[in-house]
Amino acid sequence: MRRRRRTKILATLGPATSDAATITALFDAGADAFRLNFSHGTHADHERHFAAIRALEKRVGRPIAALMDLQGPKLRLGAFRDGTVTLAAGQRFRLDLDDRPGDAARAPLPHPEVLAALAPGRELLLDDGRVRLRVVATDASGAETTVVVGGPLSNHKGVNLPSTILPLAALTEKDRADLEFGLALGVDWVALSFVQRPEDVAEARDLIAGRAGVMAKIEKPSAVERLDEIVALSDALMVARGDLGVELPVQEVPGLQKRIVRAARQAGKPVVVATQMLESMIDAPIPTRAEVSDVATAVYDGTDALMLSAETAVGRYPVEAVATMNRTAEQVERDPLYRGIMDAEHANPEATAEDAITAAARQVADTIAAAAIVTFTTSGSTALRAARERPQAPILGLTPEIATARRLALAWGVHCVQTGDVVNFGQMVRKARRLAVREGFAGHGDRLVVTAGVPFGTPGATNVLRIAEIDEFGG
Repeated sequence: MRRRRRTKILATLGPATSDAATITALFDAGADAFRLNFSHGTHADHERHFAAIRALEKRVGRPIAALMDLQGPKLRLGAFRDGTVTLAAGQRFRLDLDDRPGDAARAPLPHPEVLAALAPGRELLLDDGRVRLRVVATDASGAETTVVVGGPLSNHKGVNLPSTILPLAALTEKDRADLEFGLALGVDWVALSFVQRPEDVAEARDLIAGRAGVMAKIEKPSAVERLDEIVALSDALMVARGDLGVELPVQEVPGLQKRIVRAARQAGKPVVVATQMLESMIDAPIPTRAEVSDVATAVYDGTDALMLSAETAVGRYPVEAVATMNRTAEQVERDPLYRGIMDAEHANPEATAEDAITAAARQVADTIAAAAIVTFTTSGSTALRAARERPQAPILGLTPEIATARRLALAWGVHCVQTGDVVNFGQMVRKARRLAVREGFAGHGDRLVVTAGVPFGTPGATNVLRIAEIDEFGG
């Protein structure tokens, strides 16, 4: 089941992909990990999907990551008396705490903390930015606004405040209940929505307490402003382009995508590019050329993983969407330009023995045309350091921890195998040779670059590099 690409694919499960056969087909088409979107579905739905993932993992003998995506606070208008209204540019429109149905002059906004944060001059975006308001005055019960961009507005449409840091925690009571449920199931990653500040990530880390990796979704301008601090506190990042494109001018999103991917790569932490990558495949069996170009751009940027959302959750062609993404990533990675970009953009190693050994492993592998770089890792840090180098040789990650193997399913270029721990150099080299042959990375006469930490089993201590050759017996 070795993939022929380094970039990973994360597929969202939903009504269109809820049975075991379809989940298996998604994996066969190229999905390396699966997303459980807690903005939709019941706990029973997610438990059924999770059980199917683990059953699939057992059948194929490959570690598969399960990511739970928390909903976060959802700011929405209340209802309208007639279900819908149409606002005209220039008109006045009031938002207040009155729970009576709205009309063309006012609407309920049942979020007192949002109204308290408003001030004259601030903008509100309704219905994903289709309607835009500007605050002109506030009082104890609401805010008077002017309609900047008008249009139709119906019940419970979303509200975004792009220039305002809201006094809201990233975790709601629903999120906390969902989090405990997901952690009890055994999810490998938790994607945290509505991150505004580093403290939001720190709170989630405390609650998760090492039971899963923490992935911060960068979807708000305030998070971009404190990106380096958020990267430092997170185990991984997600470029949530849909919300970024609502709260920021859309033309800024491509540059921010590159900035976020680069920041994650420099930190040696996985980064996922998400939202609307093959959007037309929700209803069509083939994507647009622009969508394929979008996917390819993310691969050229060196992202660790690409995510499919509605395309696989509710789309008519979920398997075809994964297969299209798989083919696109494979094609890009065969392009000589791709290799040139990866070689030109290595992060500068830190002045540590671990970084020195990992950087040397890439250089040695290139020099001797190694069949693979083999990393022995307990926590995953050794394999992530290897992935940060974006080497030409594939990375075979060996770990005794199944949780580590599953988390690394989202890391660029890492093919992870759960195996028993090693206790000495001889055993390390023999195991590296045997598994490299078994997993299809090497054959007779091929050479491997092997890295590990001594004492064996010490997390993060990469301090050994060894060149090993495969003999005619595969050992």
